[in-house]
Amino acid sequence: MAVDYTVIVVYLAGMLAMGWWGMRRAKSKSEFLVAGRRLGPAMYSGTMAAIVLGGASTIGGVGLGYKYGLSGAWMVFTIGLGLLALSVFFSARIARLKVYTVSEMLDLRYGGRAGVISGVVMWAYTLMLAVTSTIAYATIFDVLFDMNRTLAIVLGGSIVVAYSTLGGMWSITLTDMVQFVVKTIGVLLLLLPIAVVKAGGFSEMRAKLPTSYFDPLGIGGETIFTYVLIYTFGMLIGQDIWQRVFTARDDRTAKWGGTASGTYCLVYAVAGSVIGTAAKVLYPKLASPDDAFATIVKDELPIGVRGLVLAAALAAVMSTSSGALIACATVANNDIWSRLRGIVRPGGEEHDEVKGNRVFILIMGIAVIGTAIALNNVVEALTVAYNLLVGGLLVPILGGLLWKRGTVQGALAAVIVGGLAVIGLMAGYGILANEPVYYGLLASLAAYLAVSLATRPTDERVLAVWRDRLAGKSPELPSEPVPAPQ
Repeated sequence: MAVDYTVIVVYLAGMLAMGWWGMRRAKSKSEFLVAGRRLGPAMYSGTMAAIVLGGASTIGGVGLGYKYGLSGAWMVFTIGLGLLALSVFFSARIARLKVYTVSEMLDLRYGGRAGVISGVVMWAYTLMLAVTSTIAYATIFDVLFDMNRTLAIVLGGSIVVAYSTLGGMWSITLTDMVQFVVKTIGVLLLLLPIAVVKAGGFSEMRAKLPTSYFDPLGIGGETIFTYVLIYTFGMLIGQDIWQRVFTARDDRTAKWGGTASGTYCLVYAVAGSVIGTAAKVLYPKLASPDDAFATIVKDELPIGVRGLVLAAALAAVMSTSSGALIACATVANNDIWSRLRGIVRPGGEEHDEVKGNRVFILIMGIAVIGTAIALNNVVEALTVAYNLLVGGLLVPILGGLLWKRGTVQGALAAVIVGGLAVIGLMAGYGILANEPVYYGLLASLAAYLAVSLATRPTDERVLAVWRDRLAGKSPELPSEPVPAPQ
């Protein structure tokens, strides 16, 4: 195991070193939060794939393959579909807006007043997303070092908080590129073929497992539909995803780089399900499907390779964790705290804004680590996050992009009604039930349409600014949100 330990320690040290290097580049708000909007296609596609394919996609994806077979790919597959839809239909327009958060987009489209409420919902989503990624450190460090759960969360979380605080998006981008390479080698090029060979090949897997394991729809139509609703649509509107779109240097990068990332996700989805299916042949009676990844890595891989694959799992967790953390801090600072305190002004010193965002990453990082220690159920936390995101924000965001008649009153009603409906329905049906997101989304849509049609159309001056921004005709937004016309 000494070689495996060395691989992991060198990897973690490299992450911290890149954080320090990123700090030297992040000298302005734009550099710190969106890497100066300068990423080219290769770096953009690698970092986008890294953030969406986290611990849930890697460890959870293999677990679903262990439980359902090849149809276990659907969760990660719908993430890839969402990224493809975002890249092809929306990413160019989103990149041209030159904003920092989803709430700033809502303020720009509707003429102000939507930012704080939508910011609270987005903050809750990004916080829980960061928490679920941080909890996953416990699984990986337990396999590596037989480490106490709390200590594992503190160790993994502290490394992510450190490099994210130091260099912001530049540090996260650099580490994500390394994580993307490690993940590709570790999971796709090493673990996948080794797992299939150890299981005796596909013919042996078919002979030993029920035919349902090779049915593409074996997981169930309702489950697939729910995955599409939560993950595909979630990819369209999450702050963690949009903040990466904002890093693209131009429309073409956002569109085609994102398309490459989405395609990679589809391949990764299939790979995870195949690895899980192979694990079912090798270990038919594991206590939990989520143990499949760690078990096959620990028992079947040679020394050195095992360390690299565990580093790949760590990379998957860290990429999502760091992306969610900077998104959480950006929303907390720019959409909630600054608006409530009224301290954001155009022309503020860039150095001060970098300091402010750095402090918020540190504060949110400590909160994430503390919440992760206190929380046990990763699936429930992730479900709450996506239910709130889709139920509260999908309708006003897509409505603002696609429907001219939508108004700020309709947007606020959609956020409030959808969010409260999801929370109430989760309390009634249970957190893991499908009904909360179904009915919450319908309630949000009904509120948006009814209130928008019952109120005065958005002022034409606001829409003119919005159209110019979508066309890329205006410079970057100042920090202050667009005021509503009097």
